[in-house]
Amino acid sequence: MGFLSILSCAHKWIEERVRPGDTVIDATVGNGVDTLFLARLVGGGGRVYGFDIQPQALETARTRLERELADTGGAQRVSLLLRSHAEMAAALPDDCMGRTAAVMFNLGYLPGADPGVITVPASTLPALEAALLLLREGGVLTIALYPGHDGGASEAQAVESWAAGLPQEKWSVLCYRFINSAARSPYLIGIEKKKPRGVLK
Repeated sequence: MGFLSILSCAHKWIEERVRPGDTVIDATVGNGVDTLFLARLVGGGGRVYGFDIQPQALETARTRLERELADTGGAQRVSLLLRSHAEMAAALPDDCMGRTAAVMFNLGYLPGADPGVITVPASTLPALEAALLLLREGGVLTIALYPGHDGGASEAQAVESWAAGLPQEKWSVLCYRFINSAARSPYLIGIEKKKPRGVLK
């Protein structure tokens, strides 16, 4: 059995921390694969919020959710928002602040759509800052980075520098990458909000 892909690794990290009934966020909905994954994890009592600036992405995701969750009515627990991830904190209910179990970012562009419409540091970095505020203790933020497309390398560098600067007394930051592959291969950053010392659960 080979090592996990970066997306499978992100899912595994999140599976270990998210429970039924939790609130989670897909900051870059795209075709809805991660949105569906999150909806299944949180179950009927949970809530998923998804962000994307492209109507095509939200339509594709909505169709996927309605098809895959038809038997459970699970699509009703997903709120798809036609807004930038940079507006995340302002767009979400106040009770999400400090209580969100996981936030997923899958940066780059929407497969099958205009490759010129990409995520950029000017909106991604504020979105990541907002995600930190939203996370609960023990919550996790995953960021899939794609340096292989135009603009991707500069965004990946900006995100990696931002993550490396987070104070270690509050955040655990991990980079998962295949170091013998091309320098422009995708990789993953995971950030966990530490629990205060002395807290056992």
